[in-house]
Amino acid sequence: MSDRVSPKEFRQADGTADWRVVGDGARANFTTGGFAKGAAFVAEIARAADEADHHPDVDLRYGSVMVRLISHDVGDVSARDTALAARISEIARGLGIEASPDSVQSIQIAIDVIDLDAALPFWEAVLAYERRGSEDLADPIAVGPNVWLQQIDAPRAERNTMHVDVYVPRDQADARVAAALAAGGRIVDDTNAPEHWTLADPEGNEVDVAPWRDDSSWKPE
Repeated sequence: MSDRVSPKEFRQADGTADWRVVGDGARANFTTGGFAKGAAFVAEIARAADEADHHPDVDLRYGSVMVRLISHDVGDVSARDTALAARISEIARGLGIEASPDSVQSIQIAIDVIDLDAALPFWEAVLAYERRGSEDLADPIAVGPNVWLQQIDAPRAERNTMHVDVYVPRDQADARVAAALAAGGRIVDDTNAPEHWTLADPEGNEVDVAPWRDDSSWKPE
């Protein structure tokens, strides 16, 4: 039986306050203040991951460590991720390292296409990405943003055929939208708010801002 959990279940689990479920799994950003301290933190994460036999993606930078958790066998976050998230946060506290949940986000590039079968191989080749399902392309080394090819029935004269999806924590969504509007953007569509807003820059290039991930789209196996 799958141990997959919904975003809401993940958020309500003990020890996950540092983490946010966004477009590509559960993420946490930790402020270390220095490379050596970050490396020591990563080493402790590695030990905990080996003990759990469950391994996250870890990005070590000079002053921070970013961690992503997802269970590839279920294609989503799982109970294993909640347990490891709590353990990683416990390690961080022991090292005097604090999380910065307000800095968590994930980015996806969305491309509208009429002929998905024709367009997908091109983007797969030019990006040197790998297919994930029938519409998604992923960086094989998990560094670049996901690319989603969205099949449409006819050209859309009123909008561009590419846009960016920005997944942010729910408590940051309103501020992110407000900042974009103050910087010259406009709301194109807010009928699905607060689940997501479609914004445009002064030249009409669009971006969808979505808080966390919509629990209504989650279905247990």
